[in-house]
Amino acid sequence: MANRPQLEEGSIAPAALVAMEGFHADVVREVRETVRRDAVVVVGMRQNPVVKRARKLLDEASIKYTYLEYGSYFSEWKKRLAIKLWSGWPTFPQVFVRGSLLGGEELTKAALADGTLKAKLEAGGSAASASAAVN
Repeated sequence: MANRPQLEEGSIAPAALVAMEGFHADVVREVRETVRRDAVVVVGMRQNPVVKRARKLLDEASIKYTYLEYGSYFSEWKKRLAIKLWSGWPTFPQVFVRGSLLGGEELTKAALADGTLKAKLEAGGSAASASAAVN
């Protein structure tokens, strides 16, 4: 896996590290725990057509998922920023399968088309069974 550039922890002031760790920690904790627990998780926002398309793809494939929604274009942008900083994925939706970030709508569509999403669900993994995920 390629390493994406990140500022090294040693190059961050201790007070800044504390602030970073606390930045919407409750939201990050909720997402992290849901991703660990549920087989498929979609993290998104209201009014975003790309999020709606990703959810529709999963619905059409009869794949149950947990949906976490944080604001819209007009609200809760800092919560979404905290999620992006945690996951490293720059946009929404963020689709997780068995505890791993799959990507956004395009990568979800590709994984459905080539069968890798269903294969990962059938193979099991770190998250709860697919039947435990809820819409």
